[in-house]
Amino acid sequence: MSYLNEERLLIQKTAREFSLKEVLPVANELDKIKGDIPMSLRDQMGQLGYFGIRIPERYGGLEMGVFEYILVTEELARGWMSVASIIARGNGLGGGFSEEQKQKYLPRMARGEFLGAVALSEPEAGSDLANVQCRARRDGDEWVINGNKMWCTFADGADYMTVLCRTEEMDPAARHKGTAMFFFEKERGTFPPGLQATNINKIGYHGWRTWELHFDDFRVPLTAKLGAENRDGFKSAVGFLEGARAHTAARAIGLARGAMEDATAYAKQRVQFGKPIASFQAIRFKLAEMAAEIEAARQLTYFCCDAIDTGKRCDKEAAMAKWFASEMAERVTSQALQIHAGVGYTTDLPIERYWRDARLTKIFEGTSEIQLRIISDRILDDRR
Repeated sequence: MSYLNEERLLIQKTAREFSLKEVLPVANELDKIKGDIPMSLRDQMGQLGYFGIRIPERYGGLEMGVFEYILVTEELARGWMSVASIIARGNGLGGGFSEEQKQKYLPRMARGEFLGAVALSEPEAGSDLANVQCRARRDGDEWVINGNKMWCTFADGADYMTVLCRTEEMDPAARHKGTAMFFFEKERGTFPPGLQATNINKIGYHGWRTWELHFDDFRVPLTAKLGAENRDGFKSAVGFLEGARAHTAARAIGLARGAMEDATAYAKQRVQFGKPIASFQAIRFKLAEMAAEIEAARQLTYFCCDAIDTGKRCDKEAAMAKWFASEMAERVTSQALQIHAGVGYTTDLPIERYWRDARLTKIFEGTSEIQLRIISDRILDDRR
């Protein structure tokens, strides 16, 4: 089955050219010094519509599917994974918005002018998200938020934030209940009073910063609570995960492809024992295995995205795609670094960036172990 029609091929080609011409040079310059994604690059992405791929046309978006979203994602990740990630701060967010909020915010999101950060994880609530302890209590016509959040990327640069909080005492039999998502605007580049942040020193995923947050009597209006009164925040938080996991699979594939393409070019030019190392079977077989694994991950991800866009249940398949692609990306980028040998273990070439960032894909949007839990539960029909 061929998933790539003429329109999708054009989307892919445009994104590929943009990534190689505009994203990759910026990544090569800024990642090694932990520089931020430039606003000029974000503006170009906004003009191309990359922040509004999944936003309906009536709100200024392109109204395309997850499939088109991951086509663009793979190409951007080939240049810089952080750039492939920032488009998610427009696409897919806004869950629980009222119609009035959609009209107000989504057009700005689609243009890349109003991007968000999401605070879900906590020191004791990562994979076990239902254990969220950050509290929101009602005080008159406001909610007062107290507690800590971890791993909130782009919290400083965001124009708004959504935060998962507990609004009721935890029921041990249904820990996910009694939670809600809260939305508030903030000034880009700052943290409002009542919200303190500590930068987390990551080994990769540069281009933007990741934060530990502390809410200390942070006040938001009653209208900050998102969604219907009887809808719990935990379900809102996990409800978008199929698309998010496909997005991560595509990021992993883009990283692996970048590493393989660089390794292929290097193998053709690097001469040892009087001939290019690409002529040696050991190198040729590495490249062959890398190419096969990348394509297998891509086709699984395509299948998953097609299922999402046609309304089929695919939580198992999304977990499979995320698990397989991220595990593959770590292997492939490591092999690509091995082909580069000593020069690969420097910051002079982008290969080490692909390697570092690929390692993260096994952790965020659900660890590899969580994906295996989801897959095995579905195989065994375990409904606990």
